[in-house]
Amino acid sequence: MAIIEVLLCSDFPTQLAIGATFTAFGYTPFVSPGQLRLSYVVWLSVADSAALIALVLLFLYAHGERPRDVLLGRRPVVQEFLLGVPLILVALALGGGILLATRHFAPWLRTVERNPLQELLRSPREAWLFAFVVFVAGGLREEIQRAFLLHRFDVWLGGGTAGLLVTSVAFGAGHLLQGADAAIATGLLGAFWGLVYLRRRSCLAPLVSHAGFDLMQIVQYMAVGK
Repeated sequence: MAIIEVLLCSDFPTQLAIGATFTAFGYTPFVSPGQLRLSYVVWLSVADSAALIALVLLFLYAHGERPRDVLLGRRPVVQEFLLGVPLILVALALGGGILLATRHFAPWLRTVERNPLQELLRSPREAWLFAFVVFVAGGLREEIQRAFLLHRFDVWLGGGTAGLLVTSVAFGAGHLLQGADAAIATGLLGAFWGLVYLRRRSCLAPLVSHAGFDLMQIVQYMAVGK
């Protein structure tokens, strides 16, 4: 049962189901070849986030587990929120350092010249919409998902270390669209946020760090265009 719950909450089944539903109604992800439709990304992200969080809560309640205990732990909420703020800088340094290292020592890993998601940032309005997406689908959904998956591994599927390895590899693989170097950096960032959860037993600090990291990436791109 734990394996089934992990697979259902891996994000792939929910995104495929929602994406197939959109396509069946004629709502496609591309405006033109290679150009993503921003509204599609927004609605897919929101719908997928709602579905995945609902599944996590359903599975926790089904096993008599309190979502607050699994997702937020017993530490003060304000303390965990404040801890997440400096961890934004740690994540920025980690992500930037990994990308610089791979581009210097392994430039062949840059398999995508330009991140396709950057094409969605063509105006301040689109930047605000994308900021909403990265907060909901990045910080909120992915850290609730990560906490749930790590909890399942920790209790029933071989321990937190095994969960950290599996979820980090899957997290990185899910970002291959942005290039192999970005996938490696993202996977290691996922390991960082997962390690914080395992140490603190609260997803709040990773959530703040993750959301802040994503938002800073948008600010950087809008400011310098890369």
